[in-house]
Amino acid sequence: MKLMAGLFAIIVTVLGVSIEGYDCKVVQFIFGDSLSDVGNNEHLSRSLAKASLPWYGIDFGNGLPNGRYTNGRTVADIIGDKMGLPRPPAFLDPSLTQDMILENGVNYASGGGGILNETGGLFIQRLCMYKQIELFQGTRDLIVAKVGQTEADKFFQEAKYVVALGSNDFINNYLMPVYSDSWTYNDQTYMTYLMETLQDQLTILHGLGARDLMVFGLGPMGCIPLQRVLSTSGACQQKTNNLALSFNKATSKLVSELSTKLPNASYKFGDAYDVVNDVITNPQKYGFSNSDSPCCSFGRIRPALTCVPASTLCKDRSKYVFWDEYHPSDSANELIANEMIKNLGWTTVANNGTNGPSPAPAAIAPSPQG
Repeated sequence: MKLMAGLFAIIVTVLGVSIEGYDCKVVQFIFGDSLSDVGNNEHLSRSLAKASLPWYGIDFGNGLPNGRYTNGRTVADIIGDKMGLPRPPAFLDPSLTQDMILENGVNYASGGGGILNETGGLFIQRLCMYKQIELFQGTRDLIVAKVGQTEADKFFQEAKYVVALGSNDFINNYLMPVYSDSWTYNDQTYMTYLMETLQDQLTILHGLGARDLMVFGLGPMGCIPLQRVLSTSGACQQKTNNLALSFNKATSKLVSELSTKLPNASYKFGDAYDVVNDVITNPQKYGFSNSDSPCCSFGRIRPALTCVPASTLCKDRSKYVFWDEYHPSDSANELIANEMIKNLGWTTVANNGTNGPSPAPAAIAPSPQG
């Protein structure tokens, strides 16, 4: 599912937008897949893509599963914290209210989701990008009803937006023969299909108020443990990596064009491919000891597509690049987030401890393995 990561642009002061008596923060609206999901799929009763079992979340808060597909924080969590932004709750969280939206924004990301509607169909239930946009439209309607059209427009235009999808469109669609897209398109025509769809989606978001928006690129998808174990040699699958590079090139061009074409748009592309590739190639350089297998695994049975209570954990989670067969560990996510911030020249703020718990990689792990 997901390797990639990053967030968005220049942070203004977090407080100060006054909306009919409300002191509203500059907030985030996040659209994505399992790399950014913070619990939406937990509320999709028929979804087969969930992070609801131990040991997901072991290094976050109380150590219980919380909907994140890793042991700790997502890249969006980390960048938002460093930028002084609140963590947006999952849209499907039953406790979500209008006041919470005004205070924290919303996260629509869904494990298994993709740019294309058909992506991730084997997971039964997931929120594709068009569905996430539809839910965002509903969010706008709620806020308009509460504060009025003029104030709502200002609120949404001053918010930050993150779009972080694409991996599933390859790993859980184009590269799997069970999906018709795998034989309907070739590499070039599929990329065109993806870019035309993404252009439409980003344009719709602009029409709904998105002005400050970041689109994440993909990492070396062919090097995630799942891709390695499915190869004959255990090495990275270069064809998959080449697709990620092609996607990044096309997306970067699209985002640049839209930022010029759409009125008052500040659309940016976040690329962490090179640093993730270097971490995987030279893990010791970055303080990791393992970059080719998951920390959470089911003994010698590979691939174990998800982390389960019977899984064994590595001795030191901070030394593993990957948490499970698909997703980076908290430590890797932090490295990716820091690289994004550095490359884009963003200004961070001191952590005041109000953005929720930080992970504790040293926590005692059950059934440790080497």
